[in-house]
Amino acid sequence: MLLPRHIAHLDLDAFFVSVECLRNSSLRGKPLIVGGSGDRGVVAACSYEARSFGIHSAMPMKLARRLCPQAIIISGDMEQYSHFSKLVTAIIADKVPLFEKSSIDEFYIDLTGMDRFFGCSLFTADLKKTIYKESGLPISYALSSNKLISKVATNEVKPNGQLEIPFGEEKSFLAPLAIQKIPGVGKETAQLLNQMGVETVKTLSEIPVKLLNNLMGKNGIDLWKKAQGMDESPVVPYREQKSISSEETFSNDTIDINFLQQELVRLTEKIAFELRQQNKLTGCVTVKLRYANFDTLTKQASIPYSSADHILIKTAKSLFTQLYDRRLLVRLIGVRFTQLIPGNYQINLFDDSQEMIRLYQAIDSVKTRFGATIIGHAAGQKQLPSR
Repeated sequence: MLLPRHIAHLDLDAFFVSVECLRNSSLRGKPLIVGGSGDRGVVAACSYEARSFGIHSAMPMKLARRLCPQAIIISGDMEQYSHFSKLVTAIIADKVPLFEKSSIDEFYIDLTGMDRFFGCSLFTADLKKTIYKESGLPISYALSSNKLISKVATNEVKPNGQLEIPFGEEKSFLAPLAIQKIPGVGKETAQLLNQMGVETVKTLSEIPVKLLNNLMGKNGIDLWKKAQGMDESPVVPYREQKSISSEETFSNDTIDINFLQQELVRLTEKIAFELRQQNKLTGCVTVKLRYANFDTLTKQASIPYSSADHILIKTAKSLFTQLYDRRLLVRLIGVRFTQLIPGNYQINLFDDSQEMIRLYQAIDSVKTRFGATIIGHAAGQKQLPSR
């Protein structure tokens, strides 16, 4: 018989807002919105005080201002948010043998087996205090036997809360909650279930699994398991070395700088699309250059987490300019993204309009349907090099 797991989910409270309050204490306790300041901007994050007015992330800024005219609006600083995210990651990595960074501000830690030595409850409570002491950021957590229960429980005790769901009580904990509290239950699924008279997880858990399978297919089976409090998904170890890369070896060595920059743009754009397809962000860009004499040079730069073409291409071009300091024939050029975390590129677009966000979504939709090379930046269109 397998011993019960001990999985904790930690979530930094209103992360962007908390960082801004750390930088300016006068903002504490006020309705604060982080996002694009123009009418066509969007809300990236908001304080709990702002949420009480009905404001939420991804809401058009124009509507948010109408709901709360007295709200303080800040454009956002992704560099600072990335800095604090990496700081908290380092604190956790120093304390925990196995953890997963599931987004810029969320973590799962696997404490299975540690109960025999330290006591998982005591350890997690101490980790919460350490994170606050060393970063200044409030964080909530829940401890249970699996990732699903811990995540749902964390959301129930935010902000600055902590909760433990004992082994065997997973289903009873979920029972009174609204079905929308289960991860993966969106508006359409909730509406379908509500039409069937299903509003709580308890009612959902009592529906025969065959009926849910007939209704929703595989998703119905997954939903039934969640309603039972079952989740066997592992904590995926966080590894900085995970990467996405692409490189090109030329059939003829070249010193055509325009061609080299075009290739750089094309490669960067290609793997940026892969990054977004995987719903990930990168915190580090590396450019690789190999000369005709096989000397190979690389240069990297840490950046605020991003997957937006215009940010990544600009960084790659800057690195290339620093690298290509000899007038020698080039044999190969490459780009690599590392320090990958799950996340949505929209959080980078604080100062961009909803139109910019929709443009990225439209481009990615076309690429997904017709192929990644069907559309791209003019500067990255492949051409033959001059000798």
